[in-house]
Amino acid sequence: MRKSWGTTARWAVALCCLVVLAGGCAKKRPAPEEGVGGGEGIGEQGLGGGGSLERARAGLGPTEGGPLKDIHFDYDSDDITEAARADLDDNVSWLRDNPKATAELEGHCDNRGTIEYNVALGARRAKAVQEYLTTQGVAAERLKTISYGKELPLCQQDTEECWARNRRVHSAVSQ
Repeated sequence: MRKSWGTTARWAVALCCLVVLAGGCAKKRPAPEEGVGGGEGIGEQGLGGGGSLERARAGLGPTEGGPLKDIHFDYDSDDITEAARADLDDNVSWLRDNPKATAELEGHCDNRGTIEYNVALGARRAKAVQEYLTTQGVAAERLKTISYGKELPLCQQDTEECWARNRRVHSAVSQ
């Protein structure tokens, strides 16, 4: 019996350690009213509803729009089109008029291709937008990039219209 008690005691101690360690790993999520990216009053100023990940965590869907236009891409491409340049030029003007604003450039893809491929493609798209903005005089320290690949789509239908909406760089703005 004593041998059995020793084994049971070791398992009990191991289980207690796991419970204690798991409790220490909990992370506090920001409340929706705390704003996005540490900015104050972002929602009140109409600067956007936050980044796509923050919106997903709050149970909201991704959004289009905000003060900076979404930049759309052709299928399997990170090349900036002429139409996208016009939208980027509008974004440059807005960023010049709002010098305290920062933007997280989120690369997104449609649902075709592997997760790994789309994360890499989304990163290239976000980087292409960042490079365009910096060559137009926007300070690089005001811009961060992230890729969500195909994980946070605007729409989920398997149609060309839906796929085209999902192939974008969305800019989450904060001040």
